[in-house]
Amino acid sequence: MFQSFEVTARPEQGPPRLAALRQELAREGLDGFLIPRADAHQGEYVAPRDERLAWLTGFTGSAGFCVALTNVAGVFIDGRYRTQVKAQVAQDYTPVPWPDISLSAWLKTQLPNGGKVGFDPWLHSVGQISAAEKELHGSGIQLVRCPNLIDRIWQDQPDPPANPVKTHPIEFAGESADSKIARLSAALKKAGQMAAVITLPDSIMWLLNIRGSDIAYNPVAHGFAVLHANGTVDLFMAAEKLRDLSQPLGPNVNLLPTETFLDAVEKLEGPVQVDPGTVPQIVADALGERMVEGGDPCALPKACKNEAEIEGTAQAHLRDAAAVVELLCWLDAQTPGSVTETQVVTQLEKCRSRNNALQDISFDTIAGTGSHGAIMHYRVTEETDRSLEPGHLLVLDSGGQYLDGTTDITRTVPIGDVDEEEKTCFTRVLKGMIAMSMLRWPVGMAGRDIECVARLPLWMAGQDFNHGVGHGVGTYLSVHEGPQRLSRVSHVPLEPGMILSNEPGYYREGAFGIRLENLVVVENAPLLPGGDDDRAMLCWRTLTYVPIDRRLILVDMLTPEERNWLNAYHRDVAEKIRPRLGPDAQLWLDAATAPV
Repeated sequence: MFQSFEVTARPEQGPPRLAALRQELAREGLDGFLIPRADAHQGEYVAPRDERLAWLTGFTGSAGFCVALTNVAGVFIDGRYRTQVKAQVAQDYTPVPWPDISLSAWLKTQLPNGGKVGFDPWLHSVGQISAAEKELHGSGIQLVRCPNLIDRIWQDQPDPPANPVKTHPIEFAGESADSKIARLSAALKKAGQMAAVITLPDSIMWLLNIRGSDIAYNPVAHGFAVLHANGTVDLFMAAEKLRDLSQPLGPNVNLLPTETFLDAVEKLEGPVQVDPGTVPQIVADALGERMVEGGDPCALPKACKNEAEIEGTAQAHLRDAAAVVELLCWLDAQTPGSVTETQVVTQLEKCRSRNNALQDISFDTIAGTGSHGAIMHYRVTEETDRSLEPGHLLVLDSGGQYLDGTTDITRTVPIGDVDEEEKTCFTRVLKGMIAMSMLRWPVGMAGRDIECVARLPLWMAGQDFNHGVGHGVGTYLSVHEGPQRLSRVSHVPLEPGMILSNEPGYYREGAFGIRLENLVVVENAPLLPGGDDDRAMLCWRTLTYVPIDRRLILVDMLTPEERNWLNAYHRDVAEKIRPRLGPDAQLWLDAATAPV
């Protein structure tokens, strides 16, 4: 099993750890300390050694932070985790809706007379600290650089990961590392920059065509890199990680010890490009006036997949879809009440593992039945495991890591007969997913400009959901990839080759959850009869081919266009996936893809 069901954090562990932290605050003369989810590389997912937020508070979500003051400790969580946090943290912690309430606004309320709040400059990005200091100006509250106080009190903190790195084959990468380095360094030189600091693990992996396993489910390795305008890269990574490479990194890559990274940064000649959203504050401190803010030079090129990456991802999705269909066939054959969430997760992993192309799952499978389905990032454990009872919905969100692509798919299925209300909400979510799938839009628009299309059917019923419509997805890299997003906060224009999720949902706390998710790739839209010849448009091509449960659809709520899309989609599913299935699953698929 790639996934375990052990309980990794408990609410009752938080209060004594918070008390120990407050003793350190007193020793340092501080009024508070910031505990982020992030590590020094600023990726979304962290190694066990860096799970400081979960260790202190019990909250295990993939985004958020804690501010521990002498008399109050706020756990800042966004809309995805406002249900989850209630079950994971003790009463000593106060959940704070973020970004509705910002760090600075909360600090001003809690420290009206000013104070000193410590932070580890390795663990907070340049942009985070800059924004907070600007908003705190004149308040008497100072953000103070200090050693990491959690590391002081975490007695059994795990060691840093040190797993081997492997070469990512050119047939899947579609472009050599030398070519990537050359074109990115040329762009850097054209912009007048001498170098760029890169800390995101997936950016470094993509640039050098390597993959690692320092983070669970994400094929990345920890390290730092400096891209120089002269066409070379300094890679700061432990040498033992690179001993198993099937191909050398080449003469343009200089391998240096990780512990020399900060000294090397201090010696760089400026100007040096730094992404304020991903590079830690300590790098800005080392560069001083030589720092120039800019994007991660790998982010946009990595997001715009080449033909090999898109074709590889398409093949990975066909392979993965067959496994999901086999699971859904198996699930329908079980008696309601006889199967638990963990059994569903285990069976799905067995289905995926039957194909030896599977390298890993792409995240902990979300299998939430009944009220668990309303916890958007629910992770089933031995203690929370629940049977799938008649009348419940099951939200099943999962994915696989393959050498040629990364998958992420969500389906919601009924356990026996469900009420009309659940079917009505499900159909609204489906209408939103179809609307996004059918959309055409002008070149230059960002996710924020079009994401409302998937929300409109819910909005018209006075409903909504507290997560983005979609996130970027890597190719045998992170299942959550920037900078592309279908989100109200995304300003990055969508471009051909970008792969994103299309996943509207609806959640009723304490009752049920609904989510549907396909991955889609941006393409140039063909001209339409009567359309403007000079108006370039973009559209989606769907990559995911798994049936949408017809038992939950109120067909009368669909327009003729929506019904046509659904029937055409199911025809494609049957054509592409049926040959990959066993006899029982083929019969199940025939019924599941029948026209509505």
